Amino acid sequence: MSQSTLAVAEATTTEAPAPAAAEEGAAPATTEGTGAEGGHGGFPPMDAHTFPSQIFWLVIFFGLLYLLMSKLALPRMEAVLTKRHKAIESDLSKASALKHETEAAIRHYEKSLADARANAQGIATETRAKIAAEIEAERSALEKTLSAKLAEADARISATKAKAMQDVNEVAAETAAEIVSALTGAPVSKDQAARAIAGLKG
Repeated sequence: MSQSTLAVAEATTTEAPAPAAAEEGAAPATTEGTGAEGGHGGFPPMDAHTFPSQIFWLVIFFGLLYLLMSKLALPRMEAVLTKRHKAIESDLSKASALKHETEAAIRHYEKSLADARANAQGIATETRAKIAAEIEAERSALEKTLSAKLAEADARISATKAKAMQDVNEVAAETAAEIVSALTGAPVSKDQAARAIAGLKG
């Protein structure tokens, strides 16, 4: 009894995988059939059946992207570029104005320097002329003073010389009168002696 039960169990175990194998074989066949029937095998974007929906969504997203760029991104970029362009133009204008001011300041400085040099030369010439005139005036005054002093000195020398000569003549007359009186024994006056000396000189 037990042996027949074991034999039936073994037979059942041996025959059971056959339907599973059949089912497993049927499953690939069904998969292959589904692939053949659907025709959707391969990369999905390259499937010709999805082209209309892909084009539709491409147009939708492109339109949204265009609206987004034209309404938000591009105006902001244009505003930034315009602001930067205006800032650059303003900086260039300021730089040009500063350049003109610098050139004007340089020209004014050069003109002032030339005027200062001309004024300095004029002042130097005027000062030299003034100093020369003062020197000439002082020299003329000094020459006049020296001439007056020389004339005064000549007059004093002439007066002193004349007085000295007069004193010499008087001394000579007195001496001559005394000598003649001593030699002759006759009295001789000073006037006689002076006349006699004057006659000898003259």
